[in-house]
This record gives sequence, structure tokens and C-alpha cells, in this order.
Amino acid sequence: MTADFMSHFVSVRDPRIERCKRHALMDILFLSIGGVLCGAEGWEEIEDFGHARLDWLRRYFPFANGIPKHDTIARVLSRLEPEALQASFISWVQEASELSDGEIVAIDGKTVRRSFQRGDRKSAIHMVSAWACRNGLVLGQQKVDRKSNEITAIPALLELLALKGSIVTIDAMGTQREIAEVIAAKGADYVLALKGNQPTLAEEVEALFTHPLPRGFSEQLSEERIEAGHGRIESRQYRQILLGKPGLPAAAGWVGLKSVVEVTSTRDEGERSCTERRYYITSCPLDVETVAGAVRHHWGIENRLHWVLDVTFREDESRIRRGNGAEVMSVLRRLTLNLLKQNTTSNASMKRKRKIAALDDTLRSQIIAGI
Repeated sequence: MTADFMSHFVSVRDPRIERCKRHALMDILFLSIGGVLCGAEGWEEIEDFGHARLDWLRRYFPFANGIPKHDTIARVLSRLEPEALQASFISWVQEASELSDGEIVAIDGKTVRRSFQRGDRKSAIHMVSAWACRNGLVLGQQKVDRKSNEITAIPALLELLALKGSIVTIDAMGTQREIAEVIAAKGADYVLALKGNQPTLAEEVEALFTHPLPRGFSEQLSEERIEAGHGRIESRQYRQILLGKPGLPAAAGWVGLKSVVEVTSTRDEGERSCTERRYYITSCPLDVETVAGAVRHHWGIENRLHWVLDVTFREDESRIRRGNGAEVMSVLRRLTLNLLKQNTTSNASMKRKRKIAALDDTLRSQIIAGI
């Protein structure tokens, strides 16, 4: 019996020469995935998991020479090509889940804070992830080159994903003409935050919302009220303006740009009140409820992905730094997070489910099987 998702990883190249292959690469990968799934945070703990669950591991792969030492696990995984591992991950996700029309795909970056190396002057790795907000799955990730930033990593990630019919949301860093072009070419819509990195367009959009609408422009309005507890009440007003012709001068060159959005957030806490306005550009037609949903869902990547990686998987505490090890472990965490999200046989929290899976062969097998 073989875990179906592992078939997507057979194309990952083994970095070792033939005479050094005492343990098969697929054995090491599957061991590492199982270990991370059950709470392992480093190479030694992955080895410990293997010794404790060797009989279970052999249901899936031979492990002819038993469990590799943690040094072997570290040496092999830290030399893998992250691009090949990520491509295999994306291939599995695209087969395992199909995005529904209108799915919100949030793009955002996260730094693995303790992956830096002072001696080698190696900065902490920064990973840009694509998060399917409704499905609650990581669709893919891309490392940001240390001499670059998210602006170059985002298009590379988008090119790898199947996005047709979805709505891609990105914060102000990704509000670039080239990124909008890539999204449009993938058959998706975009909702992009607008700030000072596009100063002329930002000024024109803000002015549009403070003056009477020009002829040919149209508007929709939506409001919501949230009682956050402890006497705090937050209300949000969404205004979407469909651009008429000739449109805004600074909007020229933005592929597919159809409308702009203003979100006014007012927070009342006792006698104190605070108001904030944010602006977005979008290729979506005039449908303020859809755009409001995209704006709301975007921040789900913070508390449903980044928060889980930090609190449940303790990613920020990881001191794995050897070679490509930090990036490879980052991919494995997101892979196991997806496996845990897909599991429907247990309604335990993710933290508790990992602990149960470490003890219960049945639940662990169900998670691996994607049920």
C-alpha cells in the first residue's frame, strides 16, 4: 500500500551518489512528512518518530535498512532542490482539490525568523504563500530571493498555480502592473490594495471617492456591523465605483481594471472612536458584496495560515538552517497542514489532532489517506 500523495514526489531528484544510498529517498521523505504531521520540529525528532512507528511506516514503504540517523535525514533533505519539491507539492494540491468559481486566493509572505545565519550573513528565509480562503488549503509557496523582494516572487508563484475563475487578493506590495497582467492571463480576477507605492493612482482613487461621480461612473454600497465584545463595536462601509470612460488617467496600463473600492472602518470602544480608510483596485465588475468578501477573506491568511504555522507548528522557533533545510521544512509544514485540514474523521483542533495522530495509527492513516 502506498500513500497516494507520495506519487507526486517521485520526480524529486535524489542529491546523493548511488553508492551512498543506504536509505531510499521516498523512505526519508515519507518519514519526514509523518514526523512533522505528528509534531516533530527537527531532525532528531523525525528520527525518534521513525523508531517509534517503524511498523506503521512499513505499511507504506519498505524501510529495508530501518530508520536513517538524524544526520542522514538532515544531509539529504537540506540538499534537495526546493523548486522540485514545491512543484510536486503544487501538483498534489491541484489533483486533491479543485477551486470553485469565485474562490478567494490570498497571496502573502511570511518570514521564518530564526532561519538566519550570522556567521554566513545568511538572512532569514521569506516565503510567499497562496492560500485558498474557502477551502482552507495552501496552494503553493515561493521563496523570496534574498537579493530581491515579494514583487519578483509573486509572479513566479502565480505562474505555477491553476487560478481560472478565482479572485486573487494581494496587499500593497503586490500592486504592480506586471502582477495584474499575470493574474489576468491565468483567467482570474484581482483585488489589490492601494497605498503609497502607486502614489498617483492612489491620489486619483481617493479623490474619486470625495467628489461627485463623473458621468458614466456608477456606485454600489454595502455596510456591516460587528460586535467584537468587551464594549468594542466595529462597522465597515464598502463603496465600489465602476469606472466609466475615459476612466482615471493613472489607471491606463492596468490590464482588466474595472472598478475601485473604498473600505471605511470605524471602531467604537467606549467614548473613543477611530476611523480608517483603505483603497483597492480590482478587475471585478460592479458587485460590492463579492468584492467586500474578497477583502474580508484576504486577512484569513494571517490567522488561518501564518498564525497556525507559528503557534501550532512553531515555525518561527525553528533553528533549521543547513543548506536548503529551512525551505524544505517550510514546504513539509504546509503539506502536513493541508493533510490535517483535509481530514474529516476527527473534529479536534489542529494542535490536538497532531498529538492524537502521534499516538493513534488509525487516525494517522486516515490523515495520510486524505479522509
